[in-house]
Amino acid sequence: MIMSKEKRAPVLAASKRGSVVIIDDDLEESRRLADYLSREGFEAAVELSPSDGLEAIRSDHHSIVILDVAARGAGGLELLRQIRNESDVPVLVLTEKGDEIDRIIGLELGADDYLAKPFNPRELLARLRAILRRAARMPDAPPPQSSLIRLGDLEMDVARRRTTLNGKSVSLTGLEFELLRVFLLSAGNVLTRQDIAREVFHRPMLAMDRTLSVHVCSLRRKLGDAPRGGERIKTVHGVGYIYLPPSEPM
Repeated sequence: MIMSKEKRAPVLAASKRGSVVIIDDDLEESRRLADYLSREGFEAAVELSPSDGLEAIRSDHHSIVILDVAARGAGGLELLRQIRNESDVPVLVLTEKGDEIDRIIGLELGADDYLAKPFNPRELLARLRAILRRAARMPDAPPPQSSLIRLGDLEMDVARRRTTLNGKSVSLTGLEFELLRVFLLSAGNVLTRQDIAREVFHRPMLAMDRTLSVHVCSLRRKLGDAPRGGERIKTVHGVGYIYLPPSEPM
């Protein structure tokens, strides 16, 4: 069903599994999407403006956000920036077909995935479920036998979702955290794009899909060079990536 603003949950309510807020200024299209998602078992709310969308995210505890980044001009991208400043709720951004700039900027600002309009609703549903499967592993999943991963100047506390570099905290999105965890656990080994996609995105990586490369770039920017200089995450052209352990030549 489409939720009205009067039915919003209290601020301290628990996160509602399968609760989606759609932020798009196209009312007719948003309602069609909400109706489709409701038939697939989701609880969908529709907001037409970035300000109302942000209010909904602050007021409700949705499990995921669908955001048209072209909504109200540049308002969609600015809203994404605000969301990431305040929340780690997963965000699937919608872009216009062929609008690679909005797509890349959206991913750089912390979107978990993207889909270009017009899209097949089944594809959107698959992306939502993949994002939620990944998100479900984060806060409530039992920690592994050893929840600490240490490699050189990096330390990850998997149970507490914390990352430190030389003892200083590094702010990572949920997806960046998962990506870095996979890299560190496989340090020194080449990971194919499809290996990473299955482990982190829970979906295949299409040939022209730049989602992974944008998130890797973001990780590189946040982590900087290795202690002795050079790359931490090396691109293996035509294959994937490798995280170079401190003992490996840079």
